[in-house]
Amino acid sequence: MVLETKRLLLRPFEPDDLDALYLLLQDEEVNTFLPWFPARDRRQAERFYQDSFQGRPYSYAICRKDDSIPVGYIKADTGDGHELSYALRREFWHHGIVTEAGQALIEQLKKDHVPYLTATHDRNNPRSGGVMRQLGMRYCYSYIEQWQPKNFPVVFRMYQLNLDGQEDRVYSTYGDRAQTRFIEEGL
Repeated sequence: MVLETKRLLLRPFEPDDLDALYLLLQDEEVNTFLPWFPARDRRQAERFYQDSFQGRPYSYAICRKDDSIPVGYIKADTGDGHELSYALRREFWHHGIVTEAGQALIEQLKKDHVPYLTATHDRNNPRSGGVMRQLGMRYCYSYIEQWQPKNFPVVFRMYQLNLDGQEDRVYSTYGDRAQTRFIEEGL
């Protein structure tokens, strides 16, 4: 399924997109707050494609309409947390692209009766939290996790958007697994 916005096409990744995916995954700055190390070669990008995108619903390459070359990705997992994740090549940051892509994905999730969407971000990456808020997600809680595979403690902020009208629902699994869970004021 292809989703379309004013500026973007969201489409499934294809094997021909591996060079564009590798360009994204090998960038150290882009991958600073992502839960893996930058890709060292095209083979690692191919494994990432197979593990994260191939045959998975709600996993999209973010493409500009003018060339249909992936500049990032956005996806919603189909597991219990319905977790939203995204990444964008650095030269496309600060143009509202992930927010625009996220709005299109959320509309599709609503049509498909997905009940809610969660997302987390490292407290040291507040811009990602800004994207979540722009998508209508609300902050629910923070927790500390020994982040793997990078193996250092991270304070994550968990956001949620209930798509089915059950506004008081909070997905608690992330916080329940953590040794420390708390509410940060002013978020």
